[in-house]
Amino acid sequence: MKNTANNFHGPSTEPKRRCFFLMLPLFLFVMNSCSKDDNSLTDNLGEFNAKTIQHDGVERNYQVYLPKNFDKKNPTPMVLALHGGGGRGSRFEKDVSAGTLTVAAELRGVILVTPEGIDKRWNDGRPVIFNGDRMYDDVGFISTIIDTMAQDYGIDSNRVYVTGISNGGFMSVRLALELSNKITAVAPVTAQITEAVESMVPELPISIMIINGVDDPFVPYNGGTIMIFNSTGNRGNILSTEESIQRFNTYNQCINLVENNPIIDDIPNDGTSVEISKYNGCNQATEVVLVKVNGGGHTWPDGAQYLPVGIVGKVSREINASEMILDFFLSHSRN
Repeated sequence: MKNTANNFHGPSTEPKRRCFFLMLPLFLFVMNSCSKDDNSLTDNLGEFNAKTIQHDGVERNYQVYLPKNFDKKNPTPMVLALHGGGGRGSRFEKDVSAGTLTVAAELRGVILVTPEGIDKRWNDGRPVIFNGDRMYDDVGFISTIIDTMAQDYGIDSNRVYVTGISNGGFMSVRLALELSNKITAVAPVTAQITEAVESMVPELPISIMIINGVDDPFVPYNGGTIMIFNSTGNRGNILSTEESIQRFNTYNQCINLVENNPIIDDIPNDGTSVEISKYNGCNQATEVVLVKVNGGGHTWPDGAQYLPVGIVGKVSREINASEMILDFFLSHSRN
Protein backbone atom coordinates (compact mmCIF):
# COMPACT_ATOMS: atom_id res chain seq x y z
CA MET A 1 0.00 0.00 0.00
CA LYS A 2 1.33 3.44 -0.95
CA ASN A 3 2.11 6.02 1.67
CA THR A 4 -0.52 8.58 0.65
CA ALA A 5 0.53 10.94 3.41
CA ASN A 6 4.02 11.29 1.94
CA ASN A 7 2.63 11.61 -1.56
CA PHE A 8 0.27 14.35 -0.45
CA HIS A 9 2.79 16.49 1.49
CA GLY A 10 5.91 15.83 -0.57
CA PRO A 11 5.14 17.62 -3.84
CA SER A 12 3.74 20.84 -2.24
CA THR A 13 6.28 21.33 0.55
CA GLU A 14 9.33 22.09 -1.58
CA PRO A 15 7.80 24.97 -3.59
CA LYS A 16 6.50 26.54 -0.38
CA ARG A 17 9.97 26.41 1.14
CA ARG A 18 11.55 27.96 -1.98
CA CYS A 19 8.93 30.72 -1.96
CA PHE A 20 9.51 31.40 1.73
CA PHE A 21 13.27 31.77 1.35
CA LEU A 22 12.86 33.96 -1.73
CA MET A 23 10.45 36.29 0.09
CA LEU A 24 12.36 36.43 3.40
CA PRO A 25 15.05 38.95 2.23
CA LEU A 26 12.37 41.23 0.81
CA PHE A 27 10.40 41.06 4.09
CA LEU A 28 13.45 41.88 6.18
CA PHE A 29 14.39 44.75 3.87
CA VAL A 30 10.93 46.30 4.15
CA MET A 31 10.84 45.92 7.95
CA ASN A 32 14.32 47.39 8.36
CA SER A 33 13.45 50.30 6.08
CA CYS A 34 10.32 51.09 8.08
CA SER A 35 12.08 50.96 11.42
CA LYS A 36 14.76 53.36 10.20
CA ASP A 37 12.46 55.84 8.53
CA ASP A 38 9.53 55.90 10.96
CA ASN A 39 10.30 55.55 14.65
CA SER A 40 6.63 56.03 15.46
CA LEU A 41 5.91 52.47 14.23
CA THR A 42 7.23 51.20 17.56
CA ASP A 43 4.85 53.41 19.58
CA ASN A 44 1.44 52.46 20.92
CA LEU A 45 -1.36 54.80 19.96
CA GLY A 46 -3.69 56.06 22.67
CA GLU A 47 -1.13 55.74 25.47
CA PHE A 48 2.12 57.29 26.70
CA ASN A 49 5.43 56.03 25.31
CA ALA A 50 8.68 56.62 27.23
CA LYS A 51 11.51 58.36 25.34
CA THR A 52 15.09 59.44 26.04
CA ILE A 53 17.42 61.86 24.30
CA GLN A 54 20.86 63.24 24.98
CA HIS A 55 21.13 66.97 25.57
CA ASP A 56 23.96 69.01 27.04
CA GLY A 57 25.81 65.81 27.94
CA VAL A 58 22.88 64.45 29.97
CA GLU A 59 20.31 61.76 29.23
CA ARG A 60 16.88 63.39 29.38
CA ASN A 61 13.48 61.72 29.57
CA TYR A 62 10.01 62.51 28.29
CA GLN A 63 6.75 60.74 27.45
CA VAL A 64 4.82 60.96 24.19
CA TYR A 65 1.07 60.40 23.90
CA LEU A 66 -0.09 59.76 20.34
CA PRO A 67 -3.84 60.04 19.71
CA LYS A 68 -5.50 56.95 18.27
CA ASN A 69 -5.99 58.65 14.91
CA PHE A 70 -2.31 59.63 14.62
CA ASP A 71 -0.87 59.41 11.12
CA LYS A 72 2.61 60.73 10.43
CA LYS A 73 1.52 61.68 6.93
CA ASN A 74 -0.82 64.28 8.42
CA PRO A 75 1.06 66.98 10.40
CA THR A 76 -0.31 66.93 13.96
CA PRO A 77 -0.32 69.75 16.55
CA MET A 78 1.73 69.11 19.70
CA VAL A 79 1.32 70.26 23.30
CA LEU A 80 4.11 70.04 25.88
CA ALA A 81 2.89 69.88 29.49
CA LEU A 82 5.46 70.77 32.17
CA HIS A 83 5.12 69.48 35.72
CA GLY A 84 5.54 71.63 38.81
CA GLY A 85 8.48 71.64 41.20
CA GLY A 86 8.72 68.30 42.99
CA GLY A 87 6.49 66.68 40.36
CA ARG A 88 7.09 64.25 37.53
CA GLY A 89 6.13 64.39 33.88
CA SER A 90 5.06 60.77 34.03
CA ARG A 91 2.55 61.68 36.77
CA PHE A 92 1.28 64.95 35.29
CA GLU A 93 -2.05 63.44 34.36
CA LYS A 94 -2.62 61.79 37.73
CA ASP A 95 -1.27 64.49 40.04
CA VAL A 96 -2.22 67.65 38.13
CA SER A 97 -4.99 67.39 35.55
CA ALA A 98 -6.61 64.18 36.84
CA GLY A 99 -6.62 62.74 33.32
CA THR A 100 -8.49 65.64 31.75
CA LEU A 101 -5.58 66.72 29.54
CA THR A 102 -5.23 63.30 27.90
CA VAL A 103 -8.97 63.12 27.27
CA ALA A 104 -8.94 66.59 25.73
CA ALA A 105 -5.89 65.76 23.58
CA GLU A 106 -7.43 62.52 22.31
CA LEU A 107 -10.72 64.18 21.38
CA ARG A 108 -8.87 66.89 19.47
CA GLY A 109 -6.28 64.67 17.83
CA VAL A 110 -3.34 66.36 19.55
CA ILE A 111 0.05 64.87 20.47
CA LEU A 112 0.81 65.33 24.16
CA VAL A 113 4.39 65.38 25.48
CA THR A 114 5.26 65.38 29.19
CA PRO A 115 9.01 65.99 29.73
CA GLU A 116 10.91 65.36 32.96
CA GLY A 117 12.84 68.11 34.71
CA ILE A 118 16.10 67.05 36.33
CA ASP A 119 15.70 66.63 40.11
CA LYS A 120 11.97 67.34 39.60
CA ARG A 121 12.47 71.00 38.74
CA TRP A 122 12.82 73.31 35.76
CA ASN A 123 15.36 76.04 35.11
CA ASP A 124 12.76 78.78 34.70
CA GLY A 125 15.41 81.46 35.23
CA ARG A 126 15.32 81.71 39.04
CA PRO A 127 18.82 80.86 40.39
CA VAL A 128 17.47 80.84 43.95
CA ILE A 129 15.64 77.54 43.46
CA PHE A 130 18.89 75.68 42.68
CA ASN A 131 20.87 76.51 45.85
CA GLY A 132 24.16 76.43 43.96
CA ASP A 133 23.34 73.24 42.00
CA ARG A 134 23.90 73.10 38.26
CA MET A 135 21.26 75.03 36.32
CA TYR A 136 20.55 72.72 33.40
CA ASP A 137 19.76 74.02 29.92
CA ASP A 138 16.04 73.30 29.93
CA VAL A 139 15.31 75.79 27.16
CA GLY A 140 17.68 73.84 24.94
CA PHE A 141 16.15 70.55 26.12
CA ILE A 142 12.64 71.61 25.12
CA SER A 143 13.97 72.96 21.82
CA THR A 144 15.61 69.59 21.15
CA ILE A 145 12.35 67.76 21.91
CA ILE A 146 10.54 69.96 19.39
CA ASP A 147 13.16 69.23 16.72
CA THR A 148 13.09 65.50 17.49
CA MET A 149 9.30 65.34 17.34
CA ALA A 150 9.35 67.14 14.00
CA GLN A 151 11.83 64.63 12.62
CA ASP A 152 10.34 61.45 14.08
CA TYR A 153 6.62 62.23 14.06
CA GLY A 154 6.17 64.94 11.47
CA ILE A 155 4.44 67.32 13.90
CA ASP A 156 2.94 70.53 12.60
CA SER A 157 5.74 73.01 13.37
CA ASN A 158 3.27 75.88 13.08
CA ARG A 159 1.19 74.46 15.93
CA VAL A 160 3.56 73.76 18.84
CA TYR A 161 2.28 74.77 22.27
CA VAL A 162 3.43 74.67 25.91
CA THR A 163 1.49 74.63 29.17
CA GLY A 164 2.59 73.93 32.73
CA ILE A 165 1.77 74.43 36.37
CA SER A 166 3.77 76.33 39.01
CA ASN A 167 7.50 75.83 38.24
CA GLY A 168 6.38 74.32 34.91
CA GLY A 169 4.18 77.38 34.35
CA PHE A 170 7.10 79.73 34.99
CA MET A 171 9.13 77.60 32.57
CA SER A 172 6.44 77.99 29.91
CA VAL A 173 6.69 81.77 30.31
CA ARG A 174 10.47 81.62 29.87
CA LEU A 175 9.99 79.51 26.74
CA ALA A 176 7.55 82.08 25.38
CA LEU A 177 10.25 84.72 25.79
CA GLU A 178 13.15 82.64 24.40
CA LEU A 179 11.61 80.18 21.93
CA SER A 180 8.91 82.18 20.18
CA ASN A 181 10.46 81.06 16.88
CA LYS A 182 9.40 77.47 17.66
CA ILE A 183 6.36 77.89 19.94
CA THR A 184 3.04 79.38 18.84
CA ALA A 185 1.30 79.83 22.20
CA VAL A 186 1.71 79.12 25.92
CA ALA A 187 -0.69 78.70 28.82
CA PRO A 188 0.92 78.95 32.28
CA VAL A 189 -1.21 77.86 35.24
CA THR A 190 -0.49 79.34 38.70
CA ALA A 191 2.44 81.28 37.25
CA GLN A 192 3.38 84.60 35.66
CA ILE A 193 6.53 86.54 34.71
CA THR A 194 9.37 86.27 37.22
CA GLU A 195 11.78 89.12 37.87
CA ALA A 196 14.55 86.79 36.70
CA VAL A 197 13.30 86.93 33.08
CA GLU A 198 11.40 90.22 32.97
CA SER A 199 14.08 91.91 30.85
CA MET A 200 13.65 89.34 28.04
CA VAL A 201 11.60 90.18 24.96
CA PRO A 202 10.28 87.49 22.59
CA GLU A 203 11.61 87.50 19.05
CA LEU A 204 8.09 87.03 17.62
CA PRO A 205 4.60 87.85 18.89
CA ILE A 206 3.25 84.86 20.85
CA SER A 207 -0.22 84.10 22.19
CA ILE A 208 -0.62 83.49 25.91
CA MET A 209 -3.37 82.45 28.30
CA ILE A 210 -2.64 82.87 32.02
CA ILE A 211 -4.83 80.87 34.44
CA ASN A 212 -4.22 82.05 38.01
CA GLY A 213 -6.04 81.59 41.29
CA VAL A 214 -6.58 84.77 43.30
CA ASP A 215 -6.16 82.83 46.56
CA ASP A 216 -3.01 80.95 45.54
CA PRO A 217 -1.05 80.54 48.81
CA PHE A 218 2.33 80.03 47.08
CA VAL A 219 2.35 82.23 43.99
CA PRO A 220 0.79 85.60 44.91
CA TYR A 221 -1.71 86.74 42.29
CA ASN A 222 -0.75 90.37 42.89
CA GLY A 223 2.99 89.71 42.67
CA GLY A 224 5.72 89.68 45.27
CA THR A 225 7.71 86.80 46.73
CA ILE A 226 7.02 83.12 46.04
CA MET A 227 6.74 81.19 49.30
CA ILE A 228 6.35 77.40 49.46
CA PHE A 229 4.68 75.74 52.48
CA ASN A 230 5.13 78.85 54.64
CA SER A 231 8.87 78.65 54.14
CA THR A 232 10.94 81.64 55.16
CA GLY A 233 13.22 81.08 52.18
CA ASN A 234 12.84 83.41 49.18
CA ARG A 235 11.84 81.43 46.07
CA GLY A 236 12.15 84.46 43.82
CA ASN A 237 10.03 87.49 43.05
CA ILE A 238 7.32 87.79 40.43
CA LEU A 239 5.34 90.48 38.67
CA SER A 240 1.64 90.64 39.33
CA THR A 241 -0.69 88.68 37.09
CA GLU A 242 -2.15 91.89 35.67
CA GLU A 243 1.31 93.34 34.94
CA SER A 244 2.35 90.09 33.26
CA ILE A 245 -0.70 90.35 31.01
CA GLN A 246 0.16 93.94 30.13
CA ARG A 247 3.77 92.96 29.32
CA PHE A 248 2.54 90.47 26.74
CA ASN A 249 0.12 93.05 25.39
CA THR A 250 3.17 95.22 24.78
CA TYR A 251 5.24 92.39 23.27
CA ASN A 252 2.39 91.56 20.87
CA GLN A 253 1.59 95.21 20.14
CA CYS A 254 -2.04 94.74 21.12
CA ILE A 255 -4.28 97.78 20.84
CA ASN A 256 -5.80 96.86 24.22
CA LEU A 257 -9.33 96.16 23.07
CA VAL A 258 -10.43 93.98 25.96
CA GLU A 259 -13.41 91.64 25.84
CA ASN A 260 -14.71 90.69 29.30
CA ASN A 261 -16.85 87.56 29.36
CA PRO A 262 -19.67 87.12 31.91
CA ILE A 263 -18.49 85.77 35.26
CA ILE A 264 -18.75 81.98 35.38
CA ASP A 265 -20.31 80.75 38.62
CA ASP A 266 -22.36 77.71 37.70
CA ILE A 267 -21.25 75.63 40.69
CA PRO A 268 -21.77 77.83 43.78
CA ASN A 269 -20.71 75.10 46.20
CA ASP A 270 -17.12 74.95 44.92
CA GLY A 271 -16.32 78.38 46.39
CA THR A 272 -14.86 79.79 43.16
CA SER A 273 -15.89 81.85 40.17
CA VAL A 274 -14.07 82.65 36.93
CA GLU A 275 -13.55 85.89 35.04
CA ILE A 276 -12.12 85.75 31.50
CA SER A 277 -10.60 88.80 29.79
CA LYS A 278 -9.39 88.66 26.18
CA TYR A 279 -7.12 91.24 24.58
CA ASN A 280 -7.48 91.38 20.81
CA GLY A 281 -6.07 93.46 18.01
CA CYS A 282 -2.61 92.01 18.52
CA ASN A 283 0.19 91.66 15.98
CA GLN A 284 0.17 88.56 13.73
CA ALA A 285 -3.28 87.56 15.03
CA THR A 286 -1.90 86.70 18.48
CA GLU A 287 -4.08 86.92 21.56
CA VAL A 288 -3.59 87.60 25.26
CA VAL A 289 -6.08 86.02 27.67
CA LEU A 290 -6.42 86.22 31.45
CA VAL A 291 -8.43 83.56 33.28
CA LYS A 292 -8.88 84.91 36.80
CA VAL A 293 -10.06 82.21 39.22
CA ASN A 294 -11.63 83.96 42.20
CA GLY A 295 -11.21 81.72 45.24
CA GLY A 296 -8.91 79.40 43.32
CA GLY A 297 -5.66 78.07 44.76
CA HIS A 298 -2.38 76.65 43.52
CA THR A 299 -4.31 74.17 41.40
CA TRP A 300 -5.40 73.13 37.90
CA PRO A 301 -9.12 73.94 37.38
CA ASP A 302 -11.12 70.70 37.21
CA GLY A 303 -7.92 68.81 37.93
CA ALA A 304 -6.64 66.99 41.00
CA GLN A 305 -6.95 68.23 44.59
CA TYR A 306 -3.44 66.85 45.06
CA LEU A 307 -3.06 68.24 48.59
CA PRO A 308 -5.63 69.44 51.16
CA VAL A 309 -7.38 72.76 50.56
CA GLY A 310 -5.72 74.15 53.69
CA ILE A 311 -2.32 73.72 52.02
CA VAL A 312 -2.73 74.44 48.29
CA GLY A 313 -6.15 76.06 48.12
CA LYS A 314 -9.25 75.07 46.18
CA VAL A 315 -9.65 73.40 42.79
CA SER A 316 -12.24 75.29 40.77
CA ARG A 317 -14.87 73.13 39.06
CA GLU A 318 -16.29 76.06 37.10
CA ILE A 319 -14.10 75.39 34.05
CA ASN A 320 -12.14 72.51 32.56
CA ALA A 321 -8.68 74.06 32.20
CA SER A 322 -7.45 71.27 29.92
CA GLU A 323 -10.23 71.78 27.39
CA MET A 324 -9.95 75.57 27.61
CA ILE A 325 -6.17 75.50 27.09
CA LEU A 326 -6.26 73.14 24.10
CA ASP A 327 -9.09 75.06 22.42
CA PHE A 328 -7.10 78.28 22.93
CA PHE A 329 -4.00 76.67 21.46
CA LEU A 330 -5.74 75.24 18.42
CA SER A 331 -7.22 78.61 17.56
CA HIS A 332 -3.68 79.89 16.88
CA SER A 333 -1.19 78.88 14.22
CA ARG A 334 1.94 80.41 12.75
CA ASN A 335 1.38 80.86 9.03
